[in-house]
Amino acid sequence: MIPGNEELRNSLIRRIKASREASDSLFGMLSPDALTSRPIPARHRIIFYLGHLEAFEWNLLARTTMGLDPFNEPFDQLFALGIDPVDGGLPSDIPSDWPSVSEIMAYNQRVRNTVDGLLKQVDFDESEDLHQGLVFEVAIEHRMMHAETLAYMLHGVPVESKQTPANAKSRVPDRDTRPESVDIPEGVATLGQQRGDGFGWDNEFGEVLDAAAAFRIDRFNVTNGQYLEFIRAGGYQDSAFWNQNDWKWIEQEGVRHPHYWNRDRSTHKEVWMLGDMFGIRPLPLSWPVYVSHAEAAAYALWKGHTLPTEAQLHRATYGTPEGTERHFPWGPEPPDPERGNFNGYQWNPTPVGAYPDGDSAFGVADLVGNGWEWTSTPFEPLHGFERFHFYPGYSADFFDGKHYVMKGGSARTAASMLRRSFRNWFQPHYPYTYSSFRLVEA
Repeated sequence: MIPGNEELRNSLIRRIKASREASDSLFGMLSPDALTSRPIPARHRIIFYLGHLEAFEWNLLARTTMGLDPFNEPFDQLFALGIDPVDGGLPSDIPSDWPSVSEIMAYNQRVRNTVDGLLKQVDFDESEDLHQGLVFEVAIEHRMMHAETLAYMLHGVPVESKQTPANAKSRVPDRDTRPESVDIPEGVATLGQQRGDGFGWDNEFGEVLDAAAAFRIDRFNVTNGQYLEFIRAGGYQDSAFWNQNDWKWIEQEGVRHPHYWNRDRSTHKEVWMLGDMFGIRPLPLSWPVYVSHAEAAAYALWKGHTLPTEAQLHRATYGTPEGTERHFPWGPEPPDPERGNFNGYQWNPTPVGAYPDGDSAFGVADLVGNGWEWTSTPFEPLHGFERFHFYPGYSADFFDGKHYVMKGGSARTAASMLRRSFRNWFQPHYPYTYSSFRLVEA
């Protein structure tokens, strides 16, 4: 073994193992037929992701970083890139176009053996890409990101085609939470981070000090119960609450309610149900509503308020009345199960405000976990942005004005991605993410 930072090496070995266990457990929930299904029309079939995680690691770690020759170049290319169509184009492949599961698993095992061998021998001071385990950190978080996006996909797989784990039921009782709002004084939001402060993706670097004027923000996320009022008021039938592109989407796709909601038409009464990962339940009115950016923006306009900017949400999350900023909303302590609904502790949302130990310095709840939070800020580079040369398209391909910043995290977001500088993004008409929102008043 090459001398070096053995504490770092051992940490990476443990975390790669844990990340594989997380993704393996998701694939292991599925029946064989479900692997070739396509629960989200705009995405690849699930079987693509079975090969993608290892192909990404081979292409990044073995080929690009260490210069190894390929052993299965067709798989390296086939499983290299996912898709994110924004103009209506959908994939048209059929299940038989894909390799067998046994072929993919054999490929995956060889990649894992190679990556494990590299990690045991690599000199972290050999290059800038290896310094502090950079490319290995990228591989780990890439896998954990996909563990979350796989959850969105598995949500659409029929219940009979997946196994139900022991922690499938929400363990937090329902609660009656009245809407409240909190005053946030003017102050500075420090977006991003300086190079050298720790691991981050390319869009996280280029620290920006953004002065935020005083504003008022919802203490809790908008709940299913609150959003139901918008539906009952005819919000999906009135174009006045939607911009032109969003209204076109509503009309063309026939969207009349959040993606995970269903109307029970077996009775003359208005009965709404929620499809969670493992079944159907009466709509939990105190859970945060999961909607697309377009739906969140329409609700905000209906209420006469706005979605927060990235800087406003950041200040409400990490700022303090004294003007300093915290590492997490609650302070410097690392995330734990008492601070919020994240890191895969649960499959479902929990009632808003259920984790008071995770409140921010201003008393705003659930800013980390229980649902990503939409902002009104288009996804753009921070000042000083530089692409990862080994992954040039990670962020830059989405600086197109068609994606919006999300902050916070969901129940399925890994703890490592709860850092203050992390930025997520999605297009406005993508309804599958576990994305919530709250409103602000100037």
